[in-house]
Amino acid sequence: MTNVFSIPYQDNLKLKRVVEGISSDERLLSMWKCSNVMAIDRLGYTDHGPTHMKIVANSALRMLRILVKHGVVPSIVKDHGMANDDAEVVVVLGSILHDVGMVVARKGHETYSVMLASVIVERLLAGIYGEGERTVILSEVLHAIATHEDPNQPLTVEGGIVKVADALDMEKGRARIPFEAGRVDIHSVSALSIEKVSLQEGTGAIPIEVRILMANPAGIFQIDQLLKPRIENSGLQKHIHVVAEVLEGEQRKILQKYEF
Repeated sequence: MTNVFSIPYQDNLKLKRVVEGISSDERLLSMWKCSNVMAIDRLGYTDHGPTHMKIVANSALRMLRILVKHGVVPSIVKDHGMANDDAEVVVVLGSILHDVGMVVARKGHETYSVMLASVIVERLLAGIYGEGERTVILSEVLHAIATHEDPNQPLTVEGGIVKVADALDMEKGRARIPFEAGRVDIHSVSALSIEKVSLQEGTGAIPIEVRILMANPAGIFQIDQLLKPRIENSGLQKHIHVVAEVLEGEQRKILQKYEF
């Protein structure tokens, strides 16, 4: 299997090789499918498979690059003397592996994800890093996976990024708050209200701006119950500005604004 997973690795050749490994790793691709069988078919939850992984990885990578551009030092650079390129590898691997534990169970899936991810990370990094650096990256990836669910709090920049990026996958019913398919309640109505989520570089003192466009105000439930707590518990709150807007005909009305 090739070309099934793609992200803008730019000139990061290590990340390029990792991405190539992801696209040809049949066991990992199968685990993503199994995660979706458990999440969607058996539990009636939202997508936890390859589409979710790609969305989260792209958001995480974009967030990291914006933060680095604005002077934020990744934890693997600060604490281990490695490079920004290695931080990119960490956030991508954390993003693609944070939900693999869904093949076991929903409850405690982050713990199962840590257990399953270890072997996968070792396999994807083989031939790219030596033993010492591979061990450092593995530890940072596992930390990001373990802390992506509340109330666990990331102690690294990379972990905080994965936590927030996971929550940003909420467009048009792709809510990270599980809801039962076909059931009409605040979870389903709110999830279906999110029309567009855009992640961009801020124009002011706060480097990251998240703009959320909603079909109706019910979407604020998703923001209040998932995104806001994730940001507040990520360690990155001072770097992220969230603006939620509701569409009213051809005009947009600002419904609520969060600044961290």
